[in-house]
Amino acid sequence: MDDQPRTLFSKIWESHVVSDLGNDTALLHVDRHILHDLGGSRALLDLQERGLGVHDPALTFATPDHTISTAPGRVGTWERGQALLDALRAETAAAGIRLFDLGEPGQGIVHVIGPELGLSLPGSLIVCGDSHTCTHGGMGALGFGIGSTELVHVLATQTVIQRRPRTMRVRFEGALRPGVTAKDLILFLIGRIGTGGGTGFAVEYAGSAIRAMPIEGRLTLCNLSVELGAKMGLIAPDETTYAYLEGRPFAPAGAVRRDAIEAWRCLASDPDARFDREIAIEVADIAPQVTWGISPEQVIAVDGRVPDPAAVADPVRRGAIETALDYMGLKAGAPLAGTPVDRVFIGSCTNGRLTDLRAAAAVVRGRTVAAGLSAWVVPGSETVRRDAAAEGLDRVFTEAGFEWREAGCSMCLAANGETVPPGQRSISTSNRNFIGRQGPGARTHLASPAMAAAAAIAGAITDVRDLEGFAR
Repeated sequence: MDDQPRTLFSKIWESHVVSDLGNDTALLHVDRHILHDLGGSRALLDLQERGLGVHDPALTFATPDHTISTAPGRVGTWERGQALLDALRAETAAAGIRLFDLGEPGQGIVHVIGPELGLSLPGSLIVCGDSHTCTHGGMGALGFGIGSTELVHVLATQTVIQRRPRTMRVRFEGALRPGVTAKDLILFLIGRIGTGGGTGFAVEYAGSAIRAMPIEGRLTLCNLSVELGAKMGLIAPDETTYAYLEGRPFAPAGAVRRDAIEAWRCLASDPDARFDREIAIEVADIAPQVTWGISPEQVIAVDGRVPDPAAVADPVRRGAIETALDYMGLKAGAPLAGTPVDRVFIGSCTNGRLTDLRAAAAVVRGRTVAAGLSAWVVPGSETVRRDAAAEGLDRVFTEAGFEWREAGCSMCLAANGETVPPGQRSISTSNRNFIGRQGPGARTHLASPAMAAAAAIAGAITDVRDLEGFAR
């Protein structure tokens, strides 16, 4: 028996191998397959056209999130989006797949509902036709996005073919400073090693700062693993994980739960496990982060200054900075704080959970959105929306001047006309600031919920720690 120390990733990977295909490639069993409106119905139709059925409908779940309107009352879903929703309803019903439909608890962004329903379990392998499926790694699962052809393969066989990645461990050590969140940690890491720094790796996040982090923060951290270039991000399950899962609809209960926890405790990387790359970061050195450019790696502390391309020797990097500054309408060497914003978006699979809304509400409570600024809160799921309303958070936001909307992806990917108009500047809690991500010509700055809320009040990018009553 092989008694070599193993990583968390290795333990999950090896337990799911159906067949070793050689060349570091394996056929893996899939525990959970989550479909959404942008691609789910098409995959089911492709399966039918090939004369195939769904291998195990009980392991597949679906929900609309990408193409639906999040306007109050769902007014304005675009024609193509409605067609995709109608097809998803019809095809999941025909295949016997559980659909969490609009207005139902369970509907929401795929990467928000998986954990909150208890579908995302430690040690499981989860796939979805969305690159941010790495989010589920925050539960101690192996989650990754797959393409349209792979969607059909999983539906037909309940397996997926994958090439085994190398392993990286990032240790975040120490205690977070006030105003610093999981979003800041992962943006800092991306800024440090770049959007290609995780390419070819499964990244495990560890260290004292991770152990002290609630599940929602872990999910945020893993969500941006793909922006690091990694397909998979993982955090070992622990008591925080087990407590979070208790009572979730699809999580184990009773004696099964006790047996499951006993097995989950064995998933953590062995003390002497070797990683192909190791990185250590002291979190006390991290301040709230805000992106200034058109890539998540173009990020600085909120009290920093925009880079000056003239000070950069590498011509490729210098050119990238010049392109970003031109698109974003920023001046080289200028402070980022104080830059006026037109839009604020709080939501997405990165930061649309209940704790994210609580953090933003704590900033805006008793304050008012700056004149002329448009600010939205889009809960990540119907459950989040209902729970937030039960706490009165919806009133906190609306009384401050925010628009309180339905659950969905919304302005994160500029669907249903939910866009930032050309030339306008947005501060967003989402995960991508690419050119056009929030709409043609939109200028996007990524930040945490508290930082986005502070910008809404100030009317400009601002350090949340500078607000009255906020302790540094």
